[in-house]
This record gives sequence, structure tokens and C-alpha cells, in this order.
Amino acid sequence: MLSRFALTLKLCWHYIVALSVLAAVFYLIFPTLAVVPVVLIVFVLFFFRNPKRNVPDDKNCILSPADGVIMEIDEVIEDRFIQGPAIRISIFLSILNVHLNRSPLQGEVRYRYYRPGKFIPAFKSHASDINEKNFIGIESGDFKVLVCQITGFIARRIKCWADEGKRLAVGELIGIIKFGSGTEIFIPTGSDLYVKKGDKVKAGESALGMLPPGLDDNK
Repeated sequence: MLSRFALTLKLCWHYIVALSVLAAVFYLIFPTLAVVPVVLIVFVLFFFRNPKRNVPDDKNCILSPADGVIMEIDEVIEDRFIQGPAIRISIFLSILNVHLNRSPLQGEVRYRYYRPGKFIPAFKSHASDINEKNFIGIESGDFKVLVCQITGFIARRIKCWADEGKRLAVGELIGIIKFGSGTEIFIPTGSDLYVKKGDKVKAGESALGMLPPGLDDNK
């Protein structure tokens, strides 16, 4: 398993190399300009950072799949994976947030779907409807949860490491959206919500809510 910094370098090494070459060229031509790519290198390392997270040890707890601010919480009909009513929680990631996505709970990936789309700013209310998206459906016991990675105006590349059939641990890294974006999570109706619109959350650490009692619990 890669260390946290090793993963950061793996994700952004090509940016670092390109900016280093640019810094060397600028230094030879006009040394003062070399500061610009050096500053950008520092920013790239900051953007792709992979901080340690204290993951709660509760199999019924639904954790945030992304860092950011909760923009909306509403009830919808999710017809791709859950195929029924669900609670949708929309999270906006600014360019300063950590952009690694984490599994909101333990379970098995039972659904993956990539949808091409546009790249309007992720904070726009209709961005979810028309932007490029990647769906990750996770089955955990009696319940299904769907995570959706959404591109933004600057973010134009989604990486996902959670293939169908993969068993996920709670808080496990599942992907990244590069540079400013949005993430949605669809959870079962009846879940006990711990958050509200405007709250700041951290991937793999902030509890969004608790799953409702399972079918076996009701017997």
C-alpha cells in the first residue's frame, strides 16, 4: 500500500515534471519568472494532498465521501442503482479542498457507470444534470448507497479505483476529481441525518447520518 505522500506524487508527478521543466526554461531566459512554476508546484502538491483521516468504526454510520460544503439535501427518486426513493446529499468542493473521494461505508461495489457531459461550475444548481459524472453503487447488507463524482468548470478528469465486485472498507479511497468539483451521495430514506445545508464535511471522517434498521433487525 502506498504511503500518503507516495500517493500524492503518483497522482501529480506529470504536473510536477512539466512545471519543473518550465521553471528551468524560465530561469535560463528570465530568472524572475521561474518563481511562477515553483509556486504552482507547491499548489499542485497541496491540491493532491492525502491527509490522514480518523475513520469512525461503526458499520451503520454513513460517512461523507468528499471534503467540502453541503449545498443541498433533498428527497429524490434514484432510478439507476437504488431504484426507488432516496435522500440526496450534494457536496461542493472548492479548489482548496482535498479532492480524494472515500467510501462512505463498508460494502461491495455492485454498480459502475460513467456518463459524459459538460463542465459548468459545480456549484451551479443544474451542474448535476448536465456535467460529466461517474456513479459508484455500493451494497452494504440490506442497503444500497450511490456515490456520484461530478466534474466542474476547472475539474475535467475523474479517476475511480472502485471497480464492480470490489469489497470496500469504510473510509477507503475510491477516486479523485481533479480541480474543483462536486460529489453527491444517495442514501436510504429513513436514515437518521446528522448534517444540514451549509455544514462543512471531511471525507471518511464526518458522519452524514446513520442507516435505518436493517431488514434482519426487524424480524
